[in-house]
Amino acid sequence: MRRAPSRILALVAILLLLAATFQLASLLGPARAERKLNEMNEQKRESKESPPEDWFVTQRVTHGGIPPGALEKAGAQAAALAMASEQSAPQARSRWQFVGPTNIGGRVVDIAVDPVAADTIYVAAATGGVWKSTDRGSHFTAIWPATNPQSMGALVITPNGTLFAGTGEANPGGGSITYGGSGIYRSVDGGTTWQVVGLTNSGAIGRLAVDPTNPQHIFAAVAGQLYNHGGERGVYKSTDGGSTWTQVLAGDNDTTGAVDLAIDPTNPNRVFAAMWDHLREPDLRTYGGVGSGVYRSTDGGTTWQRLTNGLPAPATTIGRIGVALAASNPQRLYAIVNQTNGLFQGFYTSADGGDTWTKLPTSSTLSGAQSTYGWWFGRVWVDPLDQTHVFAAGVYLCESKNSGSTFAGEFSPHADDHAMAWDLKVPGRAYLGNDGGTYRSDVNGSNDQWTFAISQPFTQFYSVDVSEQDSSRLVGGAQDNGVNRSYGGTPWNTYVGGDGEEALIDPVDQNMVYGCSQYGACLRSTNGGDSSIDFTGATVSSRRNWLTPLQFDPANPAVLYYAGNQVNRSSDHAVHWSVISPDLTGGPGRDPSYPFGTVTTVAGAKTDPNRVLAGTDDGRLWFTTNLGTNWIRVTDPDVPGTWVTRVMVDPVNAQVAYATFSGFRSGVALPYVLKTTDGGTTWSSIVGNLPQAPVNDIVVVGSTLYVASDVGVFSSANGGRKWRTAATGLPNVPVTDLEYRAASNALYAATFGRGMFILALP
Repeated sequence: MRRAPSRILALVAILLLLAATFQLASLLGPARAERKLNEMNEQKRESKESPPEDWFVTQRVTHGGIPPGALEKAGAQAAALAMASEQSAPQARSRWQFVGPTNIGGRVVDIAVDPVAADTIYVAAATGGVWKSTDRGSHFTAIWPATNPQSMGALVITPNGTLFAGTGEANPGGGSITYGGSGIYRSVDGGTTWQVVGLTNSGAIGRLAVDPTNPQHIFAAVAGQLYNHGGERGVYKSTDGGSTWTQVLAGDNDTTGAVDLAIDPTNPNRVFAAMWDHLREPDLRTYGGVGSGVYRSTDGGTTWQRLTNGLPAPATTIGRIGVALAASNPQRLYAIVNQTNGLFQGFYTSADGGDTWTKLPTSSTLSGAQSTYGWWFGRVWVDPLDQTHVFAAGVYLCESKNSGSTFAGEFSPHADDHAMAWDLKVPGRAYLGNDGGTYRSDVNGSNDQWTFAISQPFTQFYSVDVSEQDSSRLVGGAQDNGVNRSYGGTPWNTYVGGDGEEALIDPVDQNMVYGCSQYGACLRSTNGGDSSIDFTGATVSSRRNWLTPLQFDPANPAVLYYAGNQVNRSSDHAVHWSVISPDLTGGPGRDPSYPFGTVTTVAGAKTDPNRVLAGTDDGRLWFTTNLGTNWIRVTDPDVPGTWVTRVMVDPVNAQVAYATFSGFRSGVALPYVLKTTDGGTTWSSIVGNLPQAPVNDIVVVGSTLYVASDVGVFSSANGGRKWRTAATGLPNVPVTDLEYRAASNALYAATFGRGMFILALP
């Protein structure tokens, strides 16, 4: 009998090991499964069989890296659960309903103007997919499949109308988070259908550029995975309309990717690329390095030259760079350079196609616009009809009418600009994308005259809360759009500025509301948010997380918990505070400008006023049974040691509690859900068959568990042994917060990129 080839036998062995891994993880929990796997692998060493590089194995470790196709696999798992749930009881399946907002907006990272259709544009929302407007950017309709990962990086349309979307945002975030993608997608029918065409391990796409004379030739600036080394990085080129891609420019090291591109429209063999050396770790942001620089190719991307004649030499201090070319005079180029620490380094111009560069006098307007986080911007745009008319992104939009010699500005319809595009079919029409959404100018972008879009439902929410007395009364904190409410004026309006984080409504008195902006700046209001008082100064902590936890005691809403690196407690609606814990972390991180070593979640017990749980960003899990007199650190081996996203105590049994974790900032997108039945001493995994993606929240409704993950919301009626999708109608978007309201018997979900949703429970 003919023997099977060795590679087939190896494949069979791998598949058997994968099946064993999945079963072990469900039964033993991640940490114990890992130990058992190590034993199994040790037994295999004699036959020199390597352990498979598979998602089911990688998820058992804390710092294993994200394997190729991880996001697609997690999305496919979520879709499979949804299909199975639908088939099991199609008549009983409920559906998530979008509840807003449409008038707040969210970050737009790129804009493409249709070259033929009048008044038609496409925008890429940071974590909201691709949207289309046919009325000059006033109303937007989603054209991105809800089952696709929603994180976007770049968008371009060819002269013949083919759309390309690069997924994964290349803006790296400070305390906030940005999400990776699953490659480049193509649409040949105006966004009706999409096909993934490659670079699935690219992490983030910074820019896409098309040869205007040959739409088959496309370049992609691949920034790479933010939290991991290696993978697909650099400049890639397709010569067959995006069907295949070849790397044409690699970075200096495994943390260098490409973030910007420019093509000479008169000679498309001349291509310019901005490379960026950067990496993010849980406690350190290295947003620059020796790999950062400007490159030029004069042969269509076959060979490249680093441009240094006047530009900064390679250095660890050089951060993000933006490059632009004047279409009306392709010899004129501009570059904005920021430092690794986010401060402005310089603005440069070249009049000879990049051979030599001149550093222009430092403009206080431009340097001020970069603030301390220039890595959030890195964009320059040139008026296509006027080489001297230049715009630069920043906290506010900067404008120069003399080739960058001086900048006016300090104006912008909304903070933090990321995208700009002109409609050459209409003189003077330009579009702007920033953290507030999409804006249109009919005066060539000048004089701060912008018209805001009427409907763009892709707000990035961190939190949601709902009134117990009026279920239409919602509040939520939104990325760079403040804490918003669904009442009190226009359909949605802001009552706390900055980056909106935690938001609460007192369950007894809906006029008593709370709201926080970044790093724990929190306010209280007794009139629904019409006016408010800051109480941050009454709390004690030396470090505060980007999303500082603020929570009611579930038995008494006059009692609140607030935590920086120490837990604070108030018994009088946040007027006065007392410290009830020591520093619960391992100390500050390596980056002095980025708070790390903070408490990320706090929860009290409804049936035991002395019991409180807390979790930290450095993976520590704690509980106290005497209201903070003593704290006990959990040492159970199943605790993964990664960021604790949520702790909560069962509302009817204080001995039962849950904790969720995320390895996202460690470069590992894994699900961790743990349960204790002995008050916190021992914990066991209830991950079951959850999709392999981070879990952000957990809610108990009767005997049913609901979890919010980076790929949707899932429920379990048997304690976590088996999970199903909670309902249909929710895009494949990170869900950051879940709330249940008994009065309306409904779940409310805050999504990070598609607004808020409600699910009426049976």
